[in-house]
Order: sequence, then C-alpha cells, then structure tokens
Amino acid sequence: MANLFAKKPLARLMAEAQQVGEHSLKRSLGPINLVALGIGGIIGAGLFVRTAAAIADRAGPSVVIAFIVAGIGCAFAGLCYAEFASMIPVAGSAYTYSYATMGELVAWIIGWDLILEYAVAASTVAVAWSEYANRVLDWFGLRIPYQWSHSPFEHDQIGVHGIMNLPALFILFVLTALLIRGTKESALVNGVIVLVKVSIVLLFIGIGWQFINPANHTPLIPAPTTYVTPQGITHAYGGILGILGAAGVVFFAYIGFDAVSTAAQEARNPKRDMPIGILGSLGVCTILYVLFSWVLSGVATVQDFRAAGREASVAFAITKYMSGYEWLSRSVTVAILAGFSSVILVMLLGQSRVFFSMSRDGLVPKIFSEVHPRFRTPYKSNMLFFLFTGLFAAFVPADVSGEMTSIGTLFAFILVCAGVWIMRRRSPELERGFRVPAAPLVATLGIIVCGAMIYGLGWTNWLRLIVWLAIGLVFYFSYGKNHSRISEPPPEMPEGIKLTT
Repeated sequence: MANLFAKKPLARLMAEAQQVGEHSLKRSLGPINLVALGIGGIIGAGLFVRTAAAIADRAGPSVVIAFIVAGIGCAFAGLCYAEFASMIPVAGSAYTYSYATMGELVAWIIGWDLILEYAVAASTVAVAWSEYANRVLDWFGLRIPYQWSHSPFEHDQIGVHGIMNLPALFILFVLTALLIRGTKESALVNGVIVLVKVSIVLLFIGIGWQFINPANHTPLIPAPTTYVTPQGITHAYGGILGILGAAGVVFFAYIGFDAVSTAAQEARNPKRDMPIGILGSLGVCTILYVLFSWVLSGVATVQDFRAAGREASVAFAITKYMSGYEWLSRSVTVAILAGFSSVILVMLLGQSRVFFSMSRDGLVPKIFSEVHPRFRTPYKSNMLFFLFTGLFAAFVPADVSGEMTSIGTLFAFILVCAGVWIMRRRSPELERGFRVPAAPLVATLGIIVCGAMIYGLGWTNWLRLIVWLAIGLVFYFSYGKNHSRISEPPPEMPEGIKLTT
C-alpha cells in the first residue's frame, strides 16, 4: 500500500531530463514553435461550435463573461504548468508532475485521465474532420460516399448504412506519419496551419464588428431561467449558473495549451521556453476568444443559434446578417478544417509523450518508450495510438461529448495547481526557471475556479468521469502496479546516453 503513494525522486526526473543520445527525444523546439504548438492545440472547431452551443443553451451574450471565467481558470492552471515545466522539463505533463508530488496512484489516475483528453479527443475530432472535408469537396462537385465516411452504427435518412470512415482514418495516418518523421517537421506544418486559422478568426472579428447589433447584448447577463434543448436536456440558462455552465462548455475550446508541457523534453531551452509557450499561447487565444464571442453574440440573436444548429451557426450568422461576405462563411469552414487538423496533431503528440513517460516508469509496456534510431521520436507509440484512434474514428460514431473531455482536463488542472503548492512547501530550494507569483493564492484560486466549472457541468458528467477512472484503476492494479519501477533502483541507461551537466 505504501508504494501506491510513493513519489518519483526528483533526482531521477532531472537525470531523465538531461539525457541525450539515440534513446532520448530530440530537443528541437524553440519558443515560437511552442507558442504555435499551444495555439494549434487550442484554436479548433471548439471556438466555433462550443461558442454557439454556450450562447444557445446556457449564457446568451454573457458567453463573453464565460470565456473570461474559463480563461482565468486556465491562466491559474497555466501559471502552475509553467513553473512545473521549467523545473521538471520531462515529457509527461501533469502525469510527471503528479508522480513527483502526490505519488504513483495519483499519477496513474492523471495519466489515464489524459487518454480521455488526448487520444479519445483526437479520434473524435478526426470524425468531425471527415464531415468538414466532405463540405469542402462539395464546393468542387465531389463527395465521398456516405458508406465510406461514416461508421457502421450510422445511417442516413434513406437507410444507407456506413461501412467505415475513411477520411478520418486518412487524416490520422497522415498526421501520425508526420509525427514519426520528426517533432520539428510537425511543428513547421502546425505553424502554417496556425497562421491560416488565426488569420480567418481575425478576419471574422474585424469584418463582423461593424455588424454588431447592440440590442443582442442587452441585457448582457440574461435573467436566470432554464432552457430545454431539442434533445430534451434541461440547462440552467442566464444568471451566475448559466455563466458557470457556459464556462464549463467553452472550456473545451481552451483544451490544448497543456499539451505544450508534454513536449518539455523536446524544447531546446525548457526553463526559459516552456513558460513562454504555455502562457504565450494561452494569452493570445484568450484575447481572440473574448473578441470572437463578443462579435458572434452581437451579430446574431440567441434564437438564431437555437434554430441554426451548432455546427452551421457561425456560417448561418454570416449569411443572414453580413450581406456581401458569403466568402467569409466558406473561409470559416476552411478555418474549422485547419483547426481540426492542428488539434489532432497536437493531441496525438501529447498522448504519445505522456505514455513515453509512463512506459519509462513501468506503468505501461516498454514498447511505448522505444525511440526511432534516426528520427528520435517514440514511433512505436505513435503507431499504436494510430491503430487505437483509427479504429475508434473509422468504426465508432462521434458520440464522445466535449463536456466529458472538459471535465477530465479540469480534473488534471486541479491536481497540477495542488502539486505546485505541495512542491513549494516540500522542496522550496529547487531551481525554478519560472515561479508562480503568490503561489498559494494562485494555486487555490485555480482549484476553486476549475472546481466551479466542474460543478457547472452537472452530475451526469461527474458520473462518466468516475466510471472512466474506475476502468483505469482496473488496468493499474492488473498491470501497472506489478511492473512499476518506483521501488527499484534506476535502470542502467542504454549505451549512447550521457548525462550533461
């Protein structure tokens, strides 16, 4: 039982961070790469789809405040991530930090929890990518048949059943191959995608500002009531509960900045560059999100969003209220497609790096930490996750809710905030490239704000998280606990690895 809460020695973590050679990951990312990686993971279709959902179901124009609340929660967590990443520059993100501060069992829970954020989210986003790819093909008179762009569990209005989702499988394969080829090459492609989608978001903000109707922002915070969706789900609408619920919903659009911390072992100067990557990408995206939600909620009414359908709502608002800018509607579709692509890329990268660290600790099989001799990427891990996400995307419908992914991520954020506070008390002498200002206050506020957003998501999502973690505990006690290296001396480093000073 003592081993369940045994902590990974910091000396071993720092030794892993300094490894060089053919068995270690290649340090090739600078601060600009890391900021772009964060923006690539953050700005996806969630900005377009989740914003509309929050306006329609929960907050109305006060979605702007919801984005600020979610951004503040992320800022508290981001500061804590930045301190950890500068202090322990090892792949693994929240998993590694929890192992050093709260012990093996908590680390396993977070590692398992991150599967929900990264791998499951990547496969779900790939299914949505398939749908938008077909929309773009429609512009040129082309279309992938329904059977080959949907799972066997789906059928259209005339009874045609899907066979497998080939476009989703295709994008996962292409991005996995890119990740195997190299992190630097992946970062370059991600940078191009980020430039495209940020430009389109800025175009929408700049052009849409002149079409804002002040009446749509009055009152900014609607009176508290309830709203029943067409699916029969009741949500608190308006007031404080509406804002908190909306913050939990739009939080899905922020997911991804923490993936920067999974690349700590591939940053050239992690003590300096990791805080820049995490906080820089979060700051840029928060500003864009608040401006975007202000314009979107001002252009169209709440009833428009309820009638248009979530995925078409932004394009609907442009077509209905922004006469002469139909081309911008198509540009938004391109931005969504680009956003999906970079989100999948960052999610796949994050998942393989988390399992790289878990494998080095013996909690998952060794194959997940084997590094390609030439590209120095965890290529076998990438291939295994391609199989997992590919099977999921090709044959399972996209029914994993964004709210479920959000609650898992919020849970990870709470533990990272707690971990910074614990580490400050336990090891105040450790060198930190970045220090959280007023750490006890920031960590406490991070826990409170993230906890409030979890509360706003409702008991059904709490139950799903508990079930998911229970499944993870079965895996831990049947494999991870028996293969853990925590009570063993550090393994001999493979030939070719040297510790740098």
